[in-house]
Amino acid sequence: MARSHSWLAWILVPIGLLVVAIAGMWLFMSVAASVVHPNPQAISSLTHTDPSPQWSEAVNRARRIMRAGVAEQNLPGLSVAVGVGGGMVWAEGFGWADIETHAPVTPDTRFRIGTASTVLTSAAVGVLLQKGRLTLDDEIQTYVPQFPKKQWSVTLRQLMAHVGGVGTDGGDEGPLFPHRCERPVEALEHFAQGELLFEPGTQYRHSKYGWILVSAAVEAAAAQPFLTFMGEQIFRPLGMDHTGAESATEENPERVGEPAEDPPFLTLIHHVILKPLGISGTKARSATEPATAYLPGWGPYPQVRYGLHVMAPRNLSCYAGSMAFFSTPSDLVRFGLAINGGTLLQPATVRLLQTSPQLTSGQKTDYGLGWDLHTVTLAGEPTQAAGQDGDLQGQRVGSLMMFREAGIVVAVMSNISHADTPALALRVAEASAQPARR
Repeated sequence: MARSHSWLAWILVPIGLLVVAIAGMWLFMSVAASVVHPNPQAISSLTHTDPSPQWSEAVNRARRIMRAGVAEQNLPGLSVAVGVGGGMVWAEGFGWADIETHAPVTPDTRFRIGTASTVLTSAAVGVLLQKGRLTLDDEIQTYVPQFPKKQWSVTLRQLMAHVGGVGTDGGDEGPLFPHRCERPVEALEHFAQGELLFEPGTQYRHSKYGWILVSAAVEAAAAQPFLTFMGEQIFRPLGMDHTGAESATEENPERVGEPAEDPPFLTLIHHVILKPLGISGTKARSATEPATAYLPGWGPYPQVRYGLHVMAPRNLSCYAGSMAFFSTPSDLVRFGLAINGGTLLQPATVRLLQTSPQLTSGQKTDYGLGWDLHTVTLAGEPTQAAGQDGDLQGQRVGSLMMFREAGIVVAVMSNISHADTPALALRVAEASAQPARR
């Protein structure tokens, strides 16, 4: 009889644990599944200065676009900036930089810009090209001898165009996240031994590792640390005071064990029991801390599609000019205006960087040397756009769009992945194009 009870326990206990786990998971998702901003008109916003009367109507249209985007996409926060001609027209933050504390998004709130970092690094290459310090068609080993020779030679130009055949990481499972690098070349030990995936120039394949090599080449050609060069030659001259890079010396947050890294059941206990009882407090935010990054709910099911979860923290310092920068929309617009206006780089250099190299098949990609290139409809006319969408851990978080002919630059950033920032940026540009035509 005792033996039968033992076998019964062996059967019922796992079933009971499974039921408890499922119930706990469902409760957690139900708690998390809330609409952050149910009323678009009630979404708070902050701006430093009101737009001039010339732009007030366009800005009011753009504000409606932003508030609708925050509500429809269930974004915690959103920030936008617009420049036309040679100056800033408008910058405003919407919603929350942190849901827990209701810290607002302001025009100075910084966001990690992910792969949009490449346009900044591309400009650094342009500066060195104009100084005669490097050549695009040199083999990468000319500047980064630490990168072993491969079965085919690969050039700086090919790496910048993502046609160099260098591999990349696996999104949020990349081998560089647990490490910190003060110099780009320090990241090479984690990927440099791999063979090229294809003969350079024959295919297009996005590679963060390729842009780490480009960053190392910039450092070598500049004969000074990469981040120092970026600050002295790009950020400070353009007044990009809120732009910088992930620190290589601070504690790596991935190994701290914050609530975002706990299993869902423990996170449930944290939010449903500990916090309401005051046992687990809310961590104060630093004024210089980038906006808290979130992930949307799991799966396509309506009951959890509004669930928001803090993105597991990662240290991006080893990615250097590939993905390590943070910035604000206003700073990116300042950068775009300088590129369009020829105050940072000569027009011929900009054209070189924003031209797609031809593959050996004769086809061209929609990508230049660090720049997305595409044709969009603006004010009813086909218009060439250059810029870059920023991906963080494989998901989009922001967009920079530059329309040279119209003289318009728009940057939009959010603190959640999967945000459709390109669509929002294009709609804001359309709203801005109408006064620009008058």
